[in-house]
Amino acid sequence: METVLTVIAEFDRFGLDRRREPVISFGGGVLLDLVGVATSMYRRGVPHVRVPTTLLGQVDAAIGAKTGINHGAHKNRLGSFQQPAGVLLDRRFLASLDERHLRNGMAEIVKLAVVRDERLFELLEEHGELLIEERFQGSSPTGERVARQVLHRSVQGMLAELEPNLWERELDRLVDFGHSVGPALEMRADGELLHGETVAIDIALFTTVAASRGVLDDKAGRRILELLHRLALPTDHHLLDGDLLRRAMTDTVRHRDGRQRLPVPVGIGAATFLNDVSDEELRSALRHRRREAVPT
Repeated sequence: METVLTVIAEFDRFGLDRRREPVISFGGGVLLDLVGVATSMYRRGVPHVRVPTTLLGQVDAAIGAKTGINHGAHKNRLGSFQQPAGVLLDRRFLASLDERHLRNGMAEIVKLAVVRDERLFELLEEHGELLIEERFQGSSPTGERVARQVLHRSVQGMLAELEPNLWERELDRLVDFGHSVGPALEMRADGELLHGETVAIDIALFTTVAASRGVLDDKAGRRILELLHRLALPTDHHLLDGDLLRRAMTDTVRHRDGRQRLPVPVGIGAATFLNDVSDEELRSALRHRRREAVPT
């Protein structure tokens, strides 16, 4: 919040007009969210144009009407709904992105592919490593074709999920896949993990829950986990334990208005919601993950 107030002070120093001068923010998801909070507060709302410069920003953080900043030990506890005046997407920004941040953004694409877009999942299986190698710049004909398809399907898929429910009046949301225990882990890690890395760990955990319940067949479950491994995304972390799982689920239930509303895959490109997952079931899934994967 101190940074938000510093940004707002700069609006005043500049003499920002309320309607005719949009604030244009260039950066990753954290910066876009922070400036979004500032523009939603200043004079009760001034126009904001987002120019995301990271992969995660281009496929997730810049899409939709939400803004948010962390507060205390909680991820995005403060924020607002403010639809941007525009979002400009240019994948040339990704040319200078380091490999870890490219993989970080890929986790959000995997999330969407698992719960709603089988073709997108197949593209990642076939060409995900090429996209990272070429940094989505289309250095080869195949890389160009796939980069265009993957970014288009990712953005359009997010828009399709968000547009009918822009203000989150309906809390059964497929885009919450990967965001049930991940936010609490991200805050506990305190910079050791990037957002997309905690999304990947969350995906692995709840894929295991779905497979253990029998709502997801073993072959599909293996494909999801193998894709995470192929993209060098983590599926476990030493800070994830039973206490964090319990506290994360308590906060998730509050956030989702008294129900778990946990999206889990029932196939590649399809999902359902669970509301009766116990602490022991989560701990069992975590133990299962640790028998199969080496923690990072």
